[in-house]
Amino acid sequence: MILHIDMDAFFAAVEQRDNPTLKNKPVIISGNSKRSVVATASYEARKFGIGSAMPVFQAKQKCDHLIIVPGNMKKYRADSKKIMEIMSHFSPLVEQVSIDEAYVDIEGCERLFGSPEDIARTIKKQIYNELSLTCSVGIAPLKFLSKIASDMNKPDGITIIKRSQVKDVVFSLPIQKVPGIGKNTMKIMKILQIKTLGDINKFSLPILTRKFGKMGQKLLELSNGIDPSKVETNYTRKSISSETTLLKDIFDFETIKQMILDRSQIVGRELRKKNLVCENVVIKLKFSDFSQITRSKKLDTSICSSSAIFNEALSLYKKIQLKKRIRLVGVGVTALKDKNTPVQMQLIQDLDRQKKQWESVDSAVDSISEKFGTHIIKKASLNEINYRRKPDAGKNSN
Repeated sequence: MILHIDMDAFFAAVEQRDNPTLKNKPVIISGNSKRSVVATASYEARKFGIGSAMPVFQAKQKCDHLIIVPGNMKKYRADSKKIMEIMSHFSPLVEQVSIDEAYVDIEGCERLFGSPEDIARTIKKQIYNELSLTCSVGIAPLKFLSKIASDMNKPDGITIIKRSQVKDVVFSLPIQKVPGIGKNTMKIMKILQIKTLGDINKFSLPILTRKFGKMGQKLLELSNGIDPSKVETNYTRKSISSETTLLKDIFDFETIKQMILDRSQIVGRELRKKNLVCENVVIKLKFSDFSQITRSKKLDTSICSSSAIFNEALSLYKKIQLKKRIRLVGVGVTALKDKNTPVQMQLIQDLDRQKKQWESVDSAVDSISEKFGTHIIKKASLNEINYRRKPDAGKNSN
């Protein structure tokens, strides 16, 4: 059996715990600009229809007494570390997938800690006693079902899907609740009239592969109650990204270039902090009409230098034929691996030396930033930069 533990409105709950005047009030974590978006909403705010990624001006329209609190990622990371330590006391197989959620494989742990439900209750109680925070827990024999179960009884709930219930749950599960199903995939689902995961069985593997690519086979397996994925203790972050919503929509090249440079520095710093390198660079642009695009490039060699990330991101941007003003700029990296992973010898030694030189410069800047603050030293071209960063500006996606 696998547990999926998901903290309830994590950022907002931490702020409500630390500031009693915020308890039982509609709170969002965000900047206070009309251009900002909601990072997390308390359950009191969610009653008004406010959710993550919603523009703040819309959230204010839904709740005129909304309280906006700036985020504190340092505090949230410290609490997250304590939460993961609590989980590790019950099983050595803990996979943290984000700052506020993790999978725990408890197979064979019943003799020590009781039934799966007993273990879930004990973990919940310990987290609350030590941190005054609640979480919701899903319990299931399949990894993907445990995640779905944790969302069924929020907040502060426990949901268990027994082996005998898997077939019925899978058959009736709304297809949009399956992890990995996004807006574009849902468009195809609607065309095929697929409403539940069980409906996937109406189609053959060749058809599913033609419509959904590699995901077709996975969907077919899930629809038959098969999920071979395991809890990975050596889980490697799949991506790192940083984005910012601008104070006003922009069109001019130099300002956008500054945004890309600033985001690249944040992403590069996070890569080096985790001792990782990347083999893919991504940019994200959201336009004045809220439509958005992403562009990516697979690299010939792995990098972690902020300058190298910036150069690749800027190259991607230059290929876009801009027709609308931009309201959000993001830079990300994927295909991550440990920096010490052996790689093929560079054929062009000059490029390799240049890469190491920039990494040395970045390391020196990282040391200064760690000691005196992230914006104590920066590129001269960023000195006049004018934007408002979201509270989760350095957020990591999985």
